[in-house]
Amino acid sequence: MKLNRGNRVSSPTSEIGIMRFFDAEVAGPKLSPYLIVGLCIAFIIIVIAIKRFL
Repeated sequence: MKLNRGNRVSSPTSEIGIMRFFDAEVAGPKLSPYLIVGLCIAFIIIVIAIKRFL
C-alpha cells in the first residue's frame, strides 16, 4: 500500500533509532541504574580517599 505525501507520518531520525535501541533484547546481565550510580559514587569516594591519604 502506497501512501500519499500528505498522509505520511514522520518523526526525527534520531528518535526512531533510540526506539529501536531500547526495544532490542540483548543477552547479558541486567543491571539496575541504582547499582550503577552506587558503584560510581563508591569509586569516587575510594579515589578521593586514596588521594587524601597518599
